Amino acid sequence: MKVFVATLDEGSLTGAGRKTGRSIAAVSRAIAFLEARVGAPLLHRTTRSIKLSEAGERYAVACRKLLMELEEAERSAAGERSVPRGTLTISATVFAGEEILRPIVDAFMDEYPTVNVRVYLLDRQVNLIDEGMDLALRLNHLSDSTLVAHRIGEVRRVVVASPRYLAAHPRIVEPADLSKHQIIAMDHMGMASWSFPPVEGSSVSRSISFTPRLVINSVRAAIASTVEGHGVSRLLAYHVAPEIKQGLLQVVLADAEPLPMPVHIISPYGRLAVPKVRAFVDFALPRLRSRFAALAKDVATPPTKATITRRAKVFTE
Repeated sequence: MKVFVATLDEGSLTGAGRKTGRSIAAVSRAIAFLEARVGAPLLHRTTRSIKLSEAGERYAVACRKLLMELEEAERSAAGERSVPRGTLTISATVFAGEEILRPIVDAFMDEYPTVNVRVYLLDRQVNLIDEGMDLALRLNHLSDSTLVAHRIGEVRRVVVASPRYLAAHPRIVEPADLSKHQIIAMDHMGMASWSFPPVEGSSVSRSISFTPRLVINSVRAAIASTVEGHGVSRLLAYHVAPEIKQGLLQVVLADAEPLPMPVHIISPYGRLAVPKVRAFVDFALPRLRSRFAALAKDVATPPTKATITRRAKVFTE
């Protein structure tokens, strides 16, 4: 099972052999043994890649769960619950991982030389249990009760444009004005429409539809195009905090912003009992909270307290 999971993590039989200290032939025999035992092919192998079969997908989820429990049982039996060691796996979005999480991981590894870290930067929501992750940095409201969450802060969704663009185009006073503008859109922020809170006295959210001038799947590229004056974009406040601080971008529609999204470190229930996970959470929490607080100060003044209170009242009603 460890060889099978290593093959998936490394993406090749060669990588699995390197990770587990086995020859490629031994890795291949181990997977063949599992396939014979299960009675179904687990991997589709070519000279360039490996892909999970349908049975392999189900089996991989079960293997990760069992190996995670085995690791905890072995550490408990060995009396090592107080010693952080082993490989820690963490997931985050690409931008947050590169700009915010990576320096903290580097500092953690300096502090704990017996812990190795794997950071997976993915612009999608990861299923921590199915994908064998210890922790994730997640920016959104949480609904999974099987996860343990530590709140770090919150982040705003801001509509921004460059001063040069705003000077050459019609004023943006309310969300409906966006229909007159060039939109730089991203998949996870809405490629055909953006949602805004209801106006006072209504309970219906405002959805502004548009045909984007540019659709792009890179936060950095979207920021660059917006800074260069090619349109209006919606991004998370920490994405553009430096550009706003430097005057390269301006926030528009601040009074129509949705309520901020919470930011958490999350872990599967029970994982905090593992020393390496506990050590990282204790190490990272104050640093992440400080970082998000500092980023929030670099962004233009958010909507007034009265505006936020009014929105909250409308949502609850």
